[in-house]
Amino acid sequence: MNTTVSRMQLLRGNFTGGKDVLRPPWAVDEESFLDGCTRCDVCRDHCPTNIIVAGSGGFPIVDFSNGECTFCGDCGNHCEPGVLSSSARENGDRPWAYLARFTRACLNRLGILCRGCGDHCIAGAIRFRPVLGGALMPTVASDRCTGCGACHAPCPVGAIEIGRF
Repeated sequence: MNTTVSRMQLLRGNFTGGKDVLRPPWAVDEESFLDGCTRCDVCRDHCPTNIIVAGSGGFPIVDFSNGECTFCGDCGNHCEPGVLSSSARENGDRPWAYLARFTRACLNRLGILCRGCGDHCIAGAIRFRPVLGGALMPTVASDRCTGCGACHAPCPVGAIEIGRF
């Protein structure tokens, strides 16, 4: 991750440097996104799961606490500036490079059996492996994980992050 702050980030009031933000599916690269997005809220208005919210500067971001992305494409189908690339979607490109990751707060790491994330993972990317003398430990199969966020909201302790890892 780039830790330098670009001139464009400074002009937009982003002083966090290379901090990764979660953009809606099929978003163009970050600089092109910030240059082209008009912050019209059409993508937010057409998101059936309400995971697209206003982020810093009013630019759309994804908030998985509201639910998961179904990759329906409605946000991109209505994106007039084209920063949610319909051609990438039509080509069958992956919607994004996001994956799920477990933090140390996971209840299973504390010896408490919890399988909520796995029960909600439609892609079957979350598996539980036995650990000698302990609870089952969740792992993410990166080749199966779509980064949809279905595992995030059901986690009772917020131990699942979605991002580029």
